[in-house]
Amino acid sequence: MRRGGRVSRRAVVREEIRRFLEIGAVQVADLDLDGDEAVLRPGPGGPPVTHGEVFLLVRRSGRPVATLLTRVPEGADPRAVLTAAASGAPREAAAGDAAGDAAPPPYASVVVATRERTGQLARALDSLLAQDHPRFEVVVVDNAPVTGGTRELVERKYGERVRYACEPVPGLAVAHNRGLALARGEVVAFTDDDVVADPRWLGELTAPFAADPRLGCATGLILPARLRTPAQVLLESHGGFAKGFTPTTYDPGDPPQGEPLFPFTAGRFGSGANMAFRTDVLRAVGGFDPATGAGTAARGGDDLYGFVRVLSQGHRLRYTPYALVWHHHRETWSDLETQAYGYGAGLTAYLTAILVNRPALLPAFLARLPRGLARARALTEARDTDGGGAPGAHDTRTHPWPRRLSRLQRRGMLYGPLGYLRARRARVSTAGRGTR
Repeated sequence: MRRGGRVSRRAVVREEIRRFLEIGAVQVADLDLDGDEAVLRPGPGGPPVTHGEVFLLVRRSGRPVATLLTRVPEGADPRAVLTAAASGAPREAAAGDAAGDAAPPPYASVVVATRERTGQLARALDSLLAQDHPRFEVVVVDNAPVTGGTRELVERKYGERVRYACEPVPGLAVAHNRGLALARGEVVAFTDDDVVADPRWLGELTAPFAADPRLGCATGLILPARLRTPAQVLLESHGGFAKGFTPTTYDPGDPPQGEPLFPFTAGRFGSGANMAFRTDVLRAVGGFDPATGAGTAARGGDDLYGFVRVLSQGHRLRYTPYALVWHHHRETWSDLETQAYGYGAGLTAYLTAILVNRPALLPAFLARLPRGLARARALTEARDTDGGGAPGAHDTRTHPWPRRLSRLQRRGMLYGPLGYLRARRARVSTAGRGTR
């Protein structure tokens, strides 16, 4: 029986691998329905759009309003086909978010943590320096470098336009805290070295702070820069990092309906590749927990920790789909395995961090725990297709989610609290050696 179970599991794995390898590439395109004539562009760094399957971002007057998945027949005009397919997209920005509503955005600092990825970093910095924000600075934090490549790139290519800082202690949260300490802006924004920022990104992400004095945090839209490999397409077809196209304000004084786990469902708010905080608010809560994040035993969760800490102090969080970055998803099956395990670990690690640092939140957390466990189980189930849908749209799937990845995510969730405690102990040990 046991042997038969092994054979059955191997057969399931072989079938999952077969399905995975059959996933084809998808073009990424950007269509702006501004005025009488639509403007079609390929995704960042991509070739011109041709026939075949296309993941399409639809804009109205420059602002993202929808994504869709469609196909351009061979011999057809891509712009004509995609314009027709996008005709049902929302006609205008959501009420209260029309362009020009807000006061000028505040002075901003953009922090990019990186480690030995100069090619990706240069691409990200080029996009950041092309922002239409009226006043901002860019700070690169070189995290535990083993070469001088990042410093050399920043000093040679970007000169005084980009500030460089070296943080010798490994860990994304540590690097972000170093950037926070150096930030001169009223708002500090964080993004990753594997993104291309839309020219309007920083202005759209920071403008809500001028409109709402109670706002402590803002997050934005993350879409795939490329969908060339099966791993990239699979991830995006199950939601990727996208949070939809509805601007939303999360207010701890008025918890959202249908969110019984609020504020502990921090993954609903956004991701660390596209987030900003009012600088004095983030400093007041102590920044990010240095025992969380990539580069530590906790594996992740630093961004989620920051969201909950700010909300738990009574500040609002704003999600705006108009602040767009294009993310270069990981490319291989091995990458997906690492990502699935890391996401699971980061989720429970950040919850552990919250309770360790804010024990007063324990009663609220325990009250939400039963529903939280049920939701965690649902999120990590192996998921089949449900009749299609666009990659990036939540709960619409074009490819089944492998059981192998679901199991890894659950294992990560079991490991997360231990990983956090190990990372915390390592931090204490390192600090102790430093004082001798």
